[in-house]
Amino acid sequence: MNEVPLDKIQQHKERMHKISTELFTLTRLSSSDSAEYTVVVDSKALLKDVYEEALTFDQNKHHLTLSIDPQTIESDSNLNLFGSYNELRMAFSNLLTNAIRYTPEGGDINLFFTAHDTGVSVGVEDTGAGIDYAHIPRLTERFYRVDEGRSREQGGTGLGLSIVKHVLDRHNATLHIQSTPGKGSTFRCDFPFLYITQ
Repeated sequence: MNEVPLDKIQQHKERMHKISTELFTLTRLSSSDSAEYTVVVDSKALLKDVYEEALTFDQNKHHLTLSIDPQTIESDSNLNLFGSYNELRMAFSNLLTNAIRYTPEGGDINLFFTAHDTGVSVGVEDTGAGIDYAHIPRLTERFYRVDEGRSREQGGTGLGLSIVKHVLDRHNATLHIQSTPGKGSTFRCDFPFLYITQ
């Protein structure tokens, strides 16, 4: 009889724990309709926290950048979001972590923030393998995977984008996905509600 190596058992245990935790998170996010809109989230601080956390996770395998539109946050006015800091951080971290997992080493990954006439957009663009258009409508389904084997190998649970969608729904925001096989992907979160401080 072949024995299962201890490291494989530990990996399976950790993965099951992660799945249980993320399922609990999804249940909690589904339990109420929206986040608390009276709370103001410092967008600049939030993005810097997500970016710095990603740098540690990445371990210098990719070229990671943080791009904040200089005419918005870096100007005399600060553009912030209404909602839950922890939920938004979880959503943006999921997008950035996915890009790290599925972009070949040495590739470019950019976390960006831009403002426009109807709101603000936060997103992640990468130079990864890209996703075939046929898969895009189903990416936010629970446990949906473009490549089952590759997802397991990279440590994914198939729940990350479902969590992102739930967080955005609670913040009255929408997720837009653009991807070209062989060239990369962009995951953009559009928020219609702004809080501007002078």
